[in-house]
Amino acid sequence: MTQDRKTRRVMIGKVAVGGGAPVVVQSMTNTDTVDAAATAQQVYALWQAGSELVRITVNSPEAAAQVANIRDKLDAMGCDVPLIGDFHFNGHKLLAQYPDCAEALAKYRINPGNVGKGSKRDEQFGAMIETAIRYEKPVRIGVNWGSLDQAKMARMMDENAQLANPLSAEALMREALIQSALESAQQAEEIGLANDRIIISCKVSDVQDLITVYRELARRCDYPLHLGLTEAGMGSKGIVASTAALAVLLQEGIGDTIRISLTPEPGESRTREVVVAQEILQTMGIRSFTPLVTACPGCGRTTSTFFQELAQKIQRYLREQMPVWRSEYPGVENMNVAVMGCVVNGPGESRLANIGISLPGTGEVPVAPVYVDGEKTVTLKGAAIAEEFQALVEDYVKTHYSEGGALRSEHKVIPLKVAS
Repeated sequence: MTQDRKTRRVMIGKVAVGGGAPVVVQSMTNTDTVDAAATAQQVYALWQAGSELVRITVNSPEAAAQVANIRDKLDAMGCDVPLIGDFHFNGHKLLAQYPDCAEALAKYRINPGNVGKGSKRDEQFGAMIETAIRYEKPVRIGVNWGSLDQAKMARMMDENAQLANPLSAEALMREALIQSALESAQQAEEIGLANDRIIISCKVSDVQDLITVYRELARRCDYPLHLGLTEAGMGSKGIVASTAALAVLLQEGIGDTIRISLTPEPGESRTREVVVAQEILQTMGIRSFTPLVTACPGCGRTTSTFFQELAQKIQRYLREQMPVWRSEYPGVENMNVAVMGCVVNGPGESRLANIGISLPGTGEVPVAPVYVDGEKTVTLKGAAIAEEFQALVEDYVKTHYSEGGALRSEHKVIPLKVAS
């Protein structure tokens, strides 16, 4: 991984973005903000999943009137996650008319392409920046592929046509995004907003375009950058596209906060986007959030689905425990667990994990050796292997990651008191 790009540090509530701070995971609700109870519950769920910033839509007077109420509900639940207000056409009015909303939000997200048309654009953008100054709030100037300032785009097209070597339509669009963001940031500074209260994003839906745009943004400015495809899509497509784009940029030290804009599948939790963001960062070795399970893909030697079911159960169990473990067992997020399906790679992978199990494959002896910090400690057998292994994992966490645990950062074997 290349050296991190040097950026200013922006404080969003108590969360630091840029300036060498860890890459921050954020998410956005899809509830109607007017429904304060439902929105607060979804914000809480996103926070519990590990989202460090949560954005809510503020698109109407009724929504703006509920923002302070949502903040109060979250505070009552012990949830201190900063709230970001997502504003568009009428943001200047809502912030002026609802001062409780302006105060309760930790950051404002402004899209310069749709804050107003013509002469009203500068006036309405300026009004939002002045509110941010008054309440000492940072802003994200978020330019989107689908909502560029059309007047600016038309001017750039005319100027481009006069060039001896005009840019392609795609290159011109990318340049328009970059210029819109940087010029708006400069305008905000001229109005009086401190340069350490500005974050920039230029979101598109194409992987290669996103990489090209952010590389150029990183070259031209030192504002913290928010990364994400603007419409990643559903399921595996959304996950793969987001990972392909963000992994390249993060590997180059570009990006200070990320969001995975997945389209939720019917019945799927909104927290899925938080999990994907965390897993991108964790599998790249950038940050750790929750213990991860190493598991084999299965083959003709593993015709039983038992190891798959156990791997899924253990991963779900680990993630569900993290809201409690995060404070009680510091460092547990770095733990690695292996659930393997046969004797070919099973023992080796299990030895490399903090705790691992090698389950019997097709035709193999029906026993499951467990390895703790590289050493075999017990062999499980019978119908309760899953329950016994989960108990061993929990015991490992309590033994190795307690507040006073001397072995928290060491790699030693602790014999487990389980009958073999």
